[in-house]
Amino acid sequence: MSEAKIRKQKIKKDSVKMRLVIFGTLALLLLLASIFAEQLAHCDPYLQDLSNAKAAPSMAHWLGTDRYGRDMLSRVIAGSRTSIYSTLLLVAIVTVTGTAVGTVCGFWGGWVDTVLMRISDIFLAFPGLVFAMAVAGVLGGGLQNAIIALAAISWPKYARIARSRTLTEKEAPYIRAARLAGCSTPAIILRHILPNIIGPILVTAMLDIGTMMMELAGLSFLGLGAKPPAAEWGSMMSDTRSLLPTAPWVTLSPGVAIFISVMIFNLLGDTVRDWADPKSRGR
Repeated sequence: MSEAKIRKQKIKKDSVKMRLVIFGTLALLLLLASIFAEQLAHCDPYLQDLSNAKAAPSMAHWLGTDRYGRDMLSRVIAGSRTSIYSTLLLVAIVTVTGTAVGTVCGFWGGWVDTVLMRISDIFLAFPGLVFAMAVAGVLGGGLQNAIIALAAISWPKYARIARSRTLTEKEAPYIRAARLAGCSTPAIILRHILPNIIGPILVTAMLDIGTMMMELAGLSFLGLGAKPPAAEWGSMMSDTRSLLPTAPWVTLSPGVAIFISVMIFNLLGDTVRDWADPKSRGR
């Protein structure tokens, strides 16, 4: 390998590491802000002051106030806990569920694989968000039901990734050696299969955080997620969309918060994907 090519690979590797540190730090700051939302909010996000309703941004209220005189900055900070935690919970549910289903299907095969994969095909046959809206509507709305609805449409992708990787790994020589050594089936799956298939699944999960946040906010915006007066970014935009011509800061504040959060998590996901690629690390 030429010296110029080695230098180019080193520069690319350092670039990926730098981006990983930058976007990882920004994502960590978002998580810390959501954890300490109560301490960071300088006003009670639910305290109403009708005498100060729809006040423009000022030193007292950096992002202005809404129609009930509630401080928008405090509500956006408080909403970060609901929006970010709900998104991370949703991603965790679909990742664990999809991985478990895919691993079982790939390892055992047979009628179990046929039945579960046909069920996943049914879920994949419908437009995702439309199906989630239908499920959330049937369940009656609410943040918990919105999470269930989005989880119902999102697990098949992870199941198919886990299944394809398991089909490859279960025929590997080290699995046969583990069988000859007397390892039980659960031990083979937990100690050997999962550690070797989890990489692509975790990368997919990182890339899905921003998408899930948008979809969860979308359901709340349509009235199928969190309900007012709960501080959640999607429902805050929905509740104040009529004020956009007269008091745009009320609607734009949670919208900008969604934009920044989704952008950070998407950039972090892209960087993690690049970092997980051996070519990006010069291997």
